[in-house]
Amino acid sequence: MVLRVAAWLTAALLAASAATPESARVTDFFEKRVRPILANNCYVCHGPHAGEGQAGLRLDSLEGMLRGGRSGPAVVPGQASRSLLIHAINHDTSLQMPPKAKLPIGEVVALTRWVDEGAHWPNAVPQAGPKPEPNEPIQPGDGFTAKERSHWAFQQMRDPAVPEGGPTAIDAFLQSGREAKGLAAAPPADKRTLIRRATMDLHGLPPTPQEVREFVEDDSHGAFERVVERLLASPRYGERWGRHWLDVARYADSNGMDDNIVHGDAWRYRDYVIEAFNTDKPYDRFVREQLAGDLITKWGDANRTEGLIATGFLMLGPKMVGEDDPVKQKLDFADEQLATTSRAFLALTLDCARCHDHKFDPIRTADYYSMLGMFTSTKTVLTYRVTSKLNATALEGPEADRKLSEIERRFDYHSDFVTNYNRATTPERVVDAQRDALNDALDDYFEIPKAMAVAEGEVEDLTVMVRGSHLTPGPLAPRRFPAILAGEQQQPIGSASSGRAELANWLTAPDHPLTARVMV
Repeated sequence: MVLRVAAWLTAALLAASAATPESARVTDFFEKRVRPILANNCYVCHGPHAGEGQAGLRLDSLEGMLRGGRSGPAVVPGQASRSLLIHAINHDTSLQMPPKAKLPIGEVVALTRWVDEGAHWPNAVPQAGPKPEPNEPIQPGDGFTAKERSHWAFQQMRDPAVPEGGPTAIDAFLQSGREAKGLAAAPPADKRTLIRRATMDLHGLPPTPQEVREFVEDDSHGAFERVVERLLASPRYGERWGRHWLDVARYADSNGMDDNIVHGDAWRYRDYVIEAFNTDKPYDRFVREQLAGDLITKWGDANRTEGLIATGFLMLGPKMVGEDDPVKQKLDFADEQLATTSRAFLALTLDCARCHDHKFDPIRTADYYSMLGMFTSTKTVLTYRVTSKLNATALEGPEADRKLSEIERRFDYHSDFVTNYNRATTPERVVDAQRDALNDALDDYFEIPKAMAVAEGEVEDLTVMVRGSHLTPGPLAPRRFPAILAGEQQQPIGSASSGRAELANWLTAPDHPLTARVMV
């Protein structure tokens, strides 16, 4: 029986293989087996970020392989036995690649088969519709279905007809829904229950016995309304409901990664959120400040400090500050910012489209990289390196901010010396002096009031990165908004700014279909 089943499965697989068009099979083999091997093992030295490539060899395109480097062409299509690439990965000549360790035998076999079958290299990009040439801008919105376009969440909000019954529109809709299902409303809560519900909801704590007694004994008109107003006027309200937003904004006093670096100024953002709830800050202003507070305020404005602190929204979160690859680190930082922004304001997981079109929502990989460019064009850290330092902005004006930058340069100089000095030749007194200078710089740094705040960086448009790797760039994805929401004819964001201010204004436009829905 087992052999019969095995034979049947084998026959079915062979039949399926025979039914697959040859070009599709070859392309599938390259994308799943060949390209990952090259990207993971070869592109560091012979990829798109290696200039001309070591030894003049580039292995990120068939053209580069055929042109070859100092030793000649890397592949001879159809003849693996005559291809330098195959000899190098077999370590059977003086040229042995990768130099540290031989590839697993399965990967050697896959590359050998690929060359023997003609070294087919498809011009594949992770997007439905016509496939543009590399570095040609992608046109947004291709391939949306009628069902995707008509989804209720992407339609503009409108005022529905309010059914009869109920003192408010909400009561009327609830009553209509109950009637449709044959349900009756629950009886009114007694006063003791009512004040407990309201206080727990708005403050997160039960009312005091005195508060309960006063409300139970108050038979005057508007007694409950006065309870609600008292609860809303209390600082406890902002602490209770600000906590909900802080969870959305992944607030913590450290980055929470391997090194778990403490954020000494994170508390300023926490207090900003609490104050925003307690002062009933308009939600559109709340959104704009967190995404672009540094851009919509200027030095000298009364709300400049508030705007800078608000951008802590983009600074917080699990960011890996210790990373060997600075390009990947920058992309990972921006990915974390985009993921939080899209979930907080749009309830969409745009970051799912980093490696492929979103499997459920109508979000294309091109949409992801168009949005990601806004955050890679934003300065979050001073430099991308193994020990990155998050950006900070002084709160007392431009002169204080220049002083802060100078202190950071002093700190970096002395820190580099203390970490890397030659222990065999450097006198101890010199090292002690450098340590003292380092501590002085640190003391000066902590004395300046500052906020974890983003700033404008070097503005750039990104390419789509095939399979999510910066080592495999695809077509250009100009900065703009998801096509399913902003349309196919939108103009790309210009080179004068990162696009965060434009993003903030787009999200808070009165006709935006998602922002208000998500907050409600």
